[in-house]
Amino acid sequence: MKTLEKKYGLWTAIAMVVGVVIGSGVFFKADDVLALTKGNLILALLAWIIGAISMIFGSLVFAEFAQRIEKANGIVDYSEEAYGEKFGYMVGWFKGIVYYTPLSAIVAWVAALYTLVLFGSQNPDNSPMTWILAIIYLVAGYALNYYSPILSGKFQVTTTVVKLIPLALVAIVGSISGLSNGIMVENFSNAAKSIGSGTGTLASAVVATAFAYEGWIAATTINNEIKDAKKNLPKALVIGAIVVFTVYITYFLGISGSLATGTIVAEGNNAISMAANSLFGSTAGVILTAFVVVSCLGTLNGLVISSIRTLFSLAIRNHGPAPKLLGKVNTKSDMPPYTTIYAFLVTIVYGVIWYGSLNNWFGQYIGLDEIPIVLIYGLYIFLYVWYMKKFTDLNKWRRFGIPSFAIIGSLIIVYGGVSNPSIGIYLIISIALILLGLVFYRK
Repeated sequence: MKTLEKKYGLWTAIAMVVGVVIGSGVFFKADDVLALTKGNLILALLAWIIGAISMIFGSLVFAEFAQRIEKANGIVDYSEEAYGEKFGYMVGWFKGIVYYTPLSAIVAWVAALYTLVLFGSQNPDNSPMTWILAIIYLVAGYALNYYSPILSGKFQVTTTVVKLIPLALVAIVGSISGLSNGIMVENFSNAAKSIGSGTGTLASAVVATAFAYEGWIAATTINNEIKDAKKNLPKALVIGAIVVFTVYITYFLGISGSLATGTIVAEGNNAISMAANSLFGSTAGVILTAFVVVSCLGTLNGLVISSIRTLFSLAIRNHGPAPKLLGKVNTKSDMPPYTTIYAFLVTIVYGVIWYGSLNNWFGQYIGLDEIPIVLIYGLYIFLYVWYMKKFTDLNKWRRFGIPSFAIIGSLIIVYGGVSNPSIGIYLIISIALILLGLVFYRK
């Protein structure tokens, strides 16, 4: 089985975890979680902590997989080892066709949207320029990954560091300010007084945070390109998960230290700009938007990396459409040209579907941004069960405790997805695409 050369180190692997998880959503989830917990800061914090279960314990399970199994694509390798070649192929087909590519299209659109906001555009959600710029970002992302995968890795590390700067500043300065001016203490005091009245909304808030934590699995798509992967990939998964969790919690506390929870709920997405202006001055809102654009582009880069590798991993196994063609590698760039084009075209198709969804082509909204995440967590549960059956050499906590919590986290996300009103039509689309994948399966 021909794989790509080893060219990435530990930092790139960590950046894949942190950089894909932390996108635009983290900047705007604080108000959603507080709204769902009726402004109760204690319950909101609890929701963030519970929501991290799926990521932290899932990453611990996959870290164990990474120490033992290394072929050409992490989750495909693990699925193949667990339930056979056909199951591994179907998981890879799902990740490549139904997961990474639609998310890439949406993140390109979000990056374009905030770019136009940065330059003063009003309500650019569905403007022609937004879609043109989204296509430009996609072309640039796939071109960068094909012609210079090493530069793409460096870009992933750089954007990850850049996006952490505003989060760290808000976390530190906001927390200190909140303690000194009494806002944080008041928020906690009010929450303690009303703790019994908002518990019924905790489950919905957990679901909201769980989506913000998704994306950590992307690092496993480059496992065979990571130097000393059986040592560095497990480290990246665990360190990345801890970094994301720490950043989310401290950032949320920072926001809660700069504004009253009632104000955050009332202002909605605008609360983040208000907090930045309060902490750093009037120009902070513009600077924060620039950081959001960089954050989105970093996430897009990580998704493009994963899209190409996932589809390539199927081709080199002689699966999928035209595997001999898609499995070819350019010796100069050490990248598969036809798989790159293939992934790009699939992403463009999803971009068209997303455009149609926003313009009511289908009579209702199609949740391309959430449903793929729900479905993949359903697949993770099968791997967690196999982990408990297979790894008999582990102690009881590592063998049963860790995967049990990972399963609980996955079930929370699945529950949230089932309650999504748009799951019906997208589920039909997903099943149709999965069945299409069977046409291209070869023993």
